[in-house]
Amino acid sequence: MKGNDEFGCLDNPITSEGKPPNPRTPSFGLQSPTTDGVLKPCKKSLVRHPSLVKSKALDIAIGNGYEVENRGAEFTPIIRSGAWADIGFRTRMEDVYLRIDDFTHDYGLKKCADVPNAFYGVFDGHGGKHAADFACYHLPRFIVEDQNFPEEIERVVASAFLQTDTAFAEACALDSALASGATALAALVLGRMLVVANVGDCRAVLCRRGKAIEMSRDHKPNCNRERKRIEALGGSVYDGYLNGQLNVARALGDWHIEGMKDANGGPLSAEPELMTADLTEEDEFIIIGCDGLWDVFRSQNAVDFARRRLQEHNDPAMCSKDLVDEALKRKSQDNLTVVVVCFQSNPPPNLVAPHARVRRSFSAEGLRELQSLLDGLGN
Repeated sequence: MKGNDEFGCLDNPITSEGKPPNPRTPSFGLQSPTTDGVLKPCKKSLVRHPSLVKSKALDIAIGNGYEVENRGAEFTPIIRSGAWADIGFRTRMEDVYLRIDDFTHDYGLKKCADVPNAFYGVFDGHGGKHAADFACYHLPRFIVEDQNFPEEIERVVASAFLQTDTAFAEACALDSALASGATALAALVLGRMLVVANVGDCRAVLCRRGKAIEMSRDHKPNCNRERKRIEALGGSVYDGYLNGQLNVARALGDWHIEGMKDANGGPLSAEPELMTADLTEEDEFIIIGCDGLWDVFRSQNAVDFARRRLQEHNDPAMCSKDLVDEALKRKSQDNLTVVVVCFQSNPPPNLVAPHARVRRSFSAEGLRELQSLLDGLGN
């Protein structure tokens, strides 16, 4: 079984040995890492995407933690993660992942240093790997370099996806060899807050005391909501494919495909769908994977499988590999990439279903029949 590094899958990108490839593009206003890992501003400043400028700010107070009232208000997640990827039965690997357990430290920030902060992403390329590599490298930087991060985290993340898509369009205009597309899913943990943003058919599933909680929705053209949006923007769905060409309704890139995107929009959207959750002591782990995993696993099935493995070895990296290996056994035909993030130091506990207390009683008629039966046995 081949492992992570062989396919260019990425952990903690700021290190020299793990730095993701930067496609042949100008800076696009991004900050440049120095030799000591500290970011320095470039000449061009970031510009927020106009569709998000007027969004209402998220009401979150930043201090020693997020001031969010919930039943797990005292819970602080202990972040542990692992990942695994495999080319599967394909001839080339187009998946990329990013796994950062200490997001602000690795990007030279101090805003969230006192609370758990982490970033995880999976990027599933199609028509080449350039879009996936580009998003993997630039998306987290657009997030951390936004002046409203982390106070307005949901709006910042949504804006970062759109800015990444626009920047890739500029890169493709300079070098047509980069033309490609990618679905993308990013998950951030800030204090007790979990934020998941998704474009396409990657999926994130939270395990809450053994129950699968889907933190993303697959964006397929056949979905009623997506079909209505596509048709309203001049597109069509043919045999489950957007304009008869793509089997996803949202993606980064694909600017080279006629009728998908232009400066004024288009049926193929790069706008992410966001879901949030306040983590509690009942939240055990989250599985993040590209569609190759979900082609052969239902969400609850994956949670059950991962939970058993974590109970055996309590190792998220081994659990990620276990999921990939099982998907291969189930004949998944796609590249496979899985990230497992645990929120507690102990393995998932055994769940014992409570025995229902059933009150049993005999009716007067039943007692008479029983007495008659006993009398008959006595004779």
